[in-house]
Amino acid sequence: MYNKHQHLTQKILQTDQRVRLQQMIHYWRFKGQSIAFTNGCFDIFHAGHADYLARAADLATVLIVGLNTDKSVQRLKGSERPVHNQHGRGIVLASLSFVDAVVLFDEDTPEQIIKLIQPDVLVKGSDYKPEEIAGADIVKKNDGKVYTLPLLEGYATSDIIEKVKTFK
Repeated sequence: MYNKHQHLTQKILQTDQRVRLQQMIHYWRFKGQSIAFTNGCFDIFHAGHADYLARAADLATVLIVGLNTDKSVQRLKGSERPVHNQHGRGIVLASLSFVDAVVLFDEDTPEQIIKLIQPDVLVKGSDYKPEEIAGADIVKKNDGKVYTLPLLEGYATSDIIEKVKTFK
């Protein structure tokens, strides 16, 4: 019998599961599938995240999402973040049908994962300039594409956190 929970949790790869990630990549490449990669903290998942990830998934047949670990988020966003731990954030991302794998990374940028994956497509939000995107040089060197996608207006995790703080 198909176990949906097991399918969900198997899509999440911890920082020490790079060999398993390589096996998945080899399988997808063998099947002739193209791979897109994006990354982020995805701390409080909202419509902006869903919209962005769905559009990123449209750019290839496989979508891998790099997810900052809790330690990485704290370094980037401050000691009060993340609101949700990496397990919870990973579960939410893995539950999306168009996300094929969620890969946790502890570094400040996903450059090491991008070197490992060698994606055909690298995607970030339009709040980044293409030349500022970690790993863009790696993808371009392999004739891959780098895209910046427009963000859905009115959705930003930091703004949501501030709004919630005002409720008493």
